[in-house]
Amino acid sequence: MHVADPPWWHSGVIYQIAVSSFSDANGDGRGDLRGIIDKLDYLNDGTPASLGVDAIWLTPITGSPLRDFGYDVSDYRSINPRFGTMADFEALLAECHARGIRVIMDLALNHTSDEHPWFLESRSSRDNPRRDWYVWRDGKAFRRPPNRWRAVIESSAWTRDPRTGQFYYHAFLPFQPDLNWRNPAVRDEMFATARFWLDKGVDGFRLDLINFLYEDEHLRNNPYQPGWHPYGWQRHLYDRSQPESFETVRTLRHLADAYPGRALMGEVYTDRPEDCLACLGDGTDALHLAFYLNFATRWWHARDYRRSVEWLEAHIPPSAWPCYYLNNHDLPRTYSRLSRRKRRDAEPRAKLAAAMLLTLRGTPILYYGEEIGMPTSHLPRRQFDDPVGKRLWPLPFGRDGSRTPMQWTAEEGAGFSDGEPWLPLDASYAVRNVADEGDDPHSLLIWYRRLIRLRSETPALREGSYRTIAGTPKDVFAYVREAEGQQVAVFLNFSGRVRDVGRCLRAGVGTHQNAEGNTGPDADADRVWRVLLSTRHAAGEEIDRDAAQLDGYEVLIVGQA
Repeated sequence: MHVADPPWWHSGVIYQIAVSSFSDANGDGRGDLRGIIDKLDYLNDGTPASLGVDAIWLTPITGSPLRDFGYDVSDYRSINPRFGTMADFEALLAECHARGIRVIMDLALNHTSDEHPWFLESRSSRDNPRRDWYVWRDGKAFRRPPNRWRAVIESSAWTRDPRTGQFYYHAFLPFQPDLNWRNPAVRDEMFATARFWLDKGVDGFRLDLINFLYEDEHLRNNPYQPGWHPYGWQRHLYDRSQPESFETVRTLRHLADAYPGRALMGEVYTDRPEDCLACLGDGTDALHLAFYLNFATRWWHARDYRRSVEWLEAHIPPSAWPCYYLNNHDLPRTYSRLSRRKRRDAEPRAKLAAAMLLTLRGTPILYYGEEIGMPTSHLPRRQFDDPVGKRLWPLPFGRDGSRTPMQWTAEEGAGFSDGEPWLPLDASYAVRNVADEGDDPHSLLIWYRRLIRLRSETPALREGSYRTIAGTPKDVFAYVREAEGQQVAVFLNFSGRVRDVGRCLRAGVGTHQNAEGNTGPDADADRVWRVLLSTRHAAGEEIDRDAAQLDGYEVLIVGQA
């Protein structure tokens, strides 16, 4: 009996491109679609000399004032002139598909810009036909908001519009009013927008804040709780992750299933991992991939990463598929975040983090520049673009430092643009850039290329099962991947000290936990383990099971022969 090939998003590697910052073809200082086309061979030209990714995810490219990186949409069915034309986008699709690269669009369905024509009509009068396209309510006495909900970016989630005397709801910034998904006309328009782009040929969507679509119909107040900042002082029971949002995800899945091979990825912003699972449904009726924020916000502890992965593996539905990432446009970059105490450890830690991301069971998402070790840049306030950074300054919550232009060369402009970059280049471009790292066999870029190639050539790493190896030192994260009779073991030493893992290999990858949490030895203990990839050992080298050790920050990936 023929077994169907797994969907591309199971085995593929997805590369997030911040369009403004990737490559500028027209010299205006901001990245654009033609700039991406110019760099497609770098991403995947079918040879080992390219990165080898299978899909690109583009940050928003539709009409927008760009007050919040394009997530403030003013026209859902056009291309922002700052990035190019619809013809440019169609050319990008064609060029990507010719190389076997899928294209994922970012779709922000929760809110629009306050400059969107819909909102301009909605706020014009209480009886405008589009009034109910957004969430308007009367305030309480003395112009107090309808309830005490907080916006994610602090302050009240309600803004009073003096023109009509009512408040409109915004889960984020005041210039991003929330759409009213309880209005059937809004739902129909959003679904039609998704079909518009699917008909264009996009391979799926990254759905922005998909668990925020609906709020409690009665606008009940959230209960208080202890927290580090005002948004965290509430248990968000009524302003996010409502049942109707999860039902809408199922409707979107049904829509996408009419277009074979398309995938839905969802950003689930929550402190409850269960919300991530709710967006996956049973694995066949909701999102194809849900972002697991718990993993992306771990610090440098093997135990924390192990627990995060084990929780997801224990709770994810059998038909669902995990998804992991370490960086994105909202988070500090891994190269800086995971090496904050000891900058001299940045490079080995970055290689270890890359190996973990690309060998776990699930779809890995890479953020542009991650593969060359771009750091989080520190910008002076006068150069801020991010509204969050501006609003919360001097607190260090701005996101511009993770969005600086891609570092292609050590030349002036870093090969990004001939014009003045929209954000300043990080000074590290002189030593951390694609051109120089591509020529250095020991560089982080070459390490990423080797990892991605190993993943693509190894069924156990693409599709295999996962189980943790127990009995390792507390600062070693180790696991086994198995598929098609192939077994691969991954050992990651999070410490800077030598660690003994020989007893694990002596038992054929040691004692392990089964589904019931019990332990037992692996079979085939006498088989030989050979290196597939390592930061210390040569590929093909046999590992001594009786005396196996890991150097500080060593990555050791071995297979049974």
